[in-house]
Amino acid sequence: MMRALVYHGPKNVSVDEVPDAKIEKPTDALIKITTTNICGSDLHMYEGRTDVEEGKVLGHENMGEVIEVGEGVDRVKVGDMVCLPFNIGCGFCKNCEAGRTGFCLTANPGNAGAAYGYADMGPYNGGQAELLRVPYADWNALVLPEDAREKEKDYVMLSDILPTGYHGTELAQVGIGESVVIWGAGPVGLMAAMSARLRGADQVFVVDRQADRLKLVQQLDATPIDDSKGDAVQQILDATRGEGADKGVEAVGYQAHDHEGRERPGLTINSLIQAVRPTGRIGVVGVFVPEDPEAEDDLAKEGKFGFDFGTFFFKGQAMGTGQANVKQYNRQLRNLIHHGKLNPGLIVSHELNLDQAAEGYKNFDDRLDGWTKVLLHP
Repeated sequence: MMRALVYHGPKNVSVDEVPDAKIEKPTDALIKITTTNICGSDLHMYEGRTDVEEGKVLGHENMGEVIEVGEGVDRVKVGDMVCLPFNIGCGFCKNCEAGRTGFCLTANPGNAGAAYGYADMGPYNGGQAELLRVPYADWNALVLPEDAREKEKDYVMLSDILPTGYHGTELAQVGIGESVVIWGAGPVGLMAAMSARLRGADQVFVVDRQADRLKLVQQLDATPIDDSKGDAVQQILDATRGEGADKGVEAVGYQAHDHEGRERPGLTINSLIQAVRPTGRIGVVGVFVPEDPEAEDDLAKEGKFGFDFGTFFFKGQAMGTGQANVKQYNRQLRNLIHHGKLNPGLIVSHELNLDQAAEGYKNFDDRLDGWTKVLLHP
């Protein structure tokens, strides 16, 4: 038996004894988890805003040491330190061959896309546990350099938030000398800011209202926009000669709130339509869902909201959406970390042992001051 963080219902998780993860197919590897993160998207499940089943082991941001491999695994070796993309791909379906590994057609039959420990993303348990089974290990495991343990806080970000933030800038096609506005200074928004700088953006604005997150924005050489101190769209327009930003990234998702605390799932995207200039592009990497039974209005319960399409059309804007295809970026981003060009671990606020996971979930979900990114060490 191993210890793992198990979902029992809304705001009810605990570290329990569960059966050991094990090799089930020749193409599997077994990982001893050394670091696993609590992701902002885990909070959707924690709050009961998904249909994740009770008994599920959560955790899709995982890193660890290979301790066993199946007979069909050639490349990955016992003893390798690896980081696992949150999305599980087969490597041979139509989408995986095209690089769209977030939409694998094999790993979650009947759906496009699979992930560890996540609602509607297949039968796979997560890595907030002592052990993790990795399917299609040769394809999915990113082998890390010799400084893996030294830079663990940085490399573990390759599992999700760093490639996801980068994906937001890719969807928006951020280029050299362009201005970018990012809605949301959570971990993904901060990684999008770091990625926009990497791609040569000259101005990077990040909209939020939490002081601890806005401080991190400044550390990333970006401009914090506090939307509790005045209309954020107007602040962006004022800072860009009235034109609006060249590009935009949505990094909040369907549980966006206005400054009065009301939940408004369309707020961020419609704000971006206003804040991005005519013919600009918007990349959406915040999580939106096809249905949300706990939403506050009937439209939102069906995963819908009022979209300012007339303005979007009239401005000739374009939008890219969807979860990150982590494998498109993680190897290159790994190399930048290895050579000291990127240090995403700077956003880490807390490192806890696995037994403190429930406390970590509660404090992160309560948005307590200073709880910006939580790492667990089984």
